[in-house]
Amino acid sequence: MMKVCISCGMPMTKPEDYSLRDESKDYCIHCARKDGSMQSFEEKLESMTGFIIRTQGFDPTVATHAAKELMRNQPAWSHCFETKNE
Repeated sequence: MMKVCISCGMPMTKPEDYSLRDESKDYCIHCARKDGSMQSFEEKLESMTGFIIRTQGFDPTVATHAAKELMRNQPAWSHCFETKNE
């Protein structure tokens, strides 16, 4: 059964997609630290913003806003937006 990363929404279809190739994890290799633990909200926001800037060419302010909107809909981060008006 294919899983979707709870942090970024990436489909995880093969062992290489999972943190430390551990298919019991609910997050992908792109959302993990080197030790296999999941990145914090701040770490993920920074990495996702950088990814959007590199791949879409967005201004950093726009990229940060886009990253927050993507993260808002992910199970790992929905609680971070419950009381924030961002």
